[in-house]
Amino acid sequence: MGIYRLYTGNDGQSHIESVDLGGQPELKSLRPTTGIMFQESPPGNFIDWHPAPRRQYVISLSGELEIGLGDGSLHRFGAGDARLVEDTTGQGHTTRVVSSGPSITAVVPLAD
Repeated sequence: MGIYRLYTGNDGQSHIESVDLGGQPELKSLRPTTGIMFQESPPGNFIDWHPAPRRQYVISLSGELEIGLGDGSLHRFGAGDARLVEDTTGQGHTTRVVSSGPSITAVVPLAD
């Protein structure tokens, strides 16, 4: 279980970094959001290159996702992992469900 940030770098490519909760005090206080929605994706579901539609948290509840980046790296996320997704420009990333069951996520768009 971890917290990660998916963002667009100066090179126009998406990058992922691990976030240390202890070093990010702003994550320990309430942040304005616009709501919450739940998504279910079947095993094998693949979404080709796309930037995020908005800044949002995506929290994995079940299943396992694989995020692909422009540098060829693949990053897996499972139940309990939370991602601050803010790669709203550039090439974006790919998303694939790699678990044998569906991926269920909670999506929380940020208001700021």
